[in-house]
Amino acid sequence: MMKPIVSGDAMSSVETLVKEIIARDRKTFLEDVRILSKYPKSKSNFGDFESDSSDIKILADFTEYNPLHRGHLHCLLEAKKRVPEGIFVAVVPGLFERSGRGIPYIMTRKARAEAAIAVGADIVVEGPPMGIMGSGQYSLCLAKTFQALEADYIPRGYKPNPNFEILLKRIGKGQGIAPKPYRMVDMASGEVLLKGKLNEDNYVIVSLSKSLTKIRFDFKDKFIFVPRMEGVSGTIIREAVVSGVLESAKEMLPPETIKILQREMDGDRAPLHQLRDEETILFTANKATVPDLKSLSLIDERTIENIINQRPFTTIDEIKTCIARGFSRHHVQRVLSSLEARVDKDTMHRYIENYPPTIRILNYKNKEVLREFKKRLSHRRLEICQ
Repeated sequence: MMKPIVSGDAMSSVETLVKEIIARDRKTFLEDVRILSKYPKSKSNFGDFESDSSDIKILADFTEYNPLHRGHLHCLLEAKKRVPEGIFVAVVPGLFERSGRGIPYIMTRKARAEAAIAVGADIVVEGPPMGIMGSGQYSLCLAKTFQALEADYIPRGYKPNPNFEILLKRIGKGQGIAPKPYRMVDMASGEVLLKGKLNEDNYVIVSLSKSLTKIRFDFKDKFIFVPRMEGVSGTIIREAVVSGVLESAKEMLPPETIKILQREMDGDRAPLHQLRDEETILFTANKATVPDLKSLSLIDERTIENIINQRPFTTIDEIKTCIARGFSRHHVQRVLSSLEARVDKDTMHRYIENYPPTIRILNYKNKEVLREFKKRLSHRRLEICQ
């Protein structure tokens, strides 16, 4: 793949930050792939503490915190109420700072991890780079993360629905359910349990049950299902931030999030969710060869044909019109993230196959919690992000 040319045009500090994040995380991603072939996943590089075993329970919750709102806090507190002596581990994506919808996060993962610790999480670890993966791929990586963490409990928020309760009961018993187009199927019996599409939060639970089953991780009685809090919307919060009326969304946010978000905004490090490395996306779309484009994750033949026929491009919006419609309504944003990150399919396959190469700790409550976490996972390769 050709390297993008660094423009001499002046960029704002926040645009420079976005460009630096993509370049840095691409380097880290490729280093992680290299590590996979060099070190076994069981090797620990964490030598500062003792490595005795620990019986402490681990609650592992995947959440994007985009940003962390009262709905997230509600799930965290309910889980800790059920297992008060456990270590609450928040799994926060991840490299390239792109969400499962393919859109940039409002703040960096470092700031999102800080918010998680501030409201009560004990450990925050880095999750997979969701924005440059298909939904099945990142679901599989999340399942492998829970396996690597040896999670005793998996808290998950869901939207209550009488029909969905059937699926929750089966998943709670450790049964895998496969999400198919417009139907949910029991993986053991092939029985169609539910027809139609699911709410996004509920779909994640079903997809995760499939991935956990696929890697043979026993999740019977591990899920802690927490009904989602109504009246809280990450989309509304992000819109309020961009419009300069954060005050209108403050009731949805814990004071800790507001403090960190305001600090990041004052430091010109937020909001980031409408910003991309446009220069790299345009360069890739305009200059990449057909084989280069075919090698990229998430980009189909029809989209490639459209790009080749309609380039050169001068704006991201022009590229969007070339992207073929996918089954997911987030497909366009994911393709933009793929053009931005420039990770080829073979490299992505190797990355997913042995994920995670390292349990990367983004933040932690205190050294005592970190010591207990390390004891519990003394045979894993751990790394603290500086």
